[in-house]
Amino acid sequence: MAEVRRQERGRRRMEQILHAAAQVFGERGYENATTNAIATAAGISPGSLYQYFRNKEELAAALAELYRERLAAFGPTFDTAAGPGDLDMLLDRVVGPLVEFNIANPGFKALFARADMPTVLREAVDPAHRAIHVRVEALVGAVLPDLAPDVRARCTAVAIQTVRAMMPMIVDAPEAERAALADELRLVLRSYLTARGSGAS
Repeated sequence: MAEVRRQERGRRRMEQILHAAAQVFGERGYENATTNAIATAAGISPGSLYQYFRNKEELAAALAELYRERLAAFGPTFDTAAGPGDLDMLLDRVVGPLVEFNIANPGFKALFARADMPTVLREAVDPAHRAIHVRVEALVGAVLPDLAPDVRARCTAVAIQTVRAMMPMIVDAPEAERAALADELRLVLRSYLTARGSGAS
């Protein structure tokens, strides 16, 4: 029983640290975040933080994995059941919830929504990035089943980069403007994916 309680305390402490890391990454960005700032936000000493994470890269990797799990549990957003040709349905089902996810998880932008990711951060979050790519590629394949595998993979990468580039602008916009900007993102993705589908090879 004592061991169970100890493990539960450890799990809660890790959640506390990751919550603080998300807050600090979201406010300062990855480069300007420090383990000392994260420890302060978590209400613990840096020494206590280092009992769970050796450095900022380990924190980023753990937080990226947490976000991957949350996205995987995102219900119908990443469900491929829409079927061939349902591109509008797919975009309606994905874009809005992704905006909400980014708003609810402020650290996500710092770890995923940037094209100029430093090498050390890219390496830390790469497993989560690859897992997300696989899920998105399955969606692209469901709505554009005639794409050759290499074209589908490339198309997926472009779509993800498009979302990554536009999402910070959408999230940072005044609430009254977000819906219109999200519609612009849908339009960009619809235009691109429709064009790729019509030229499938």
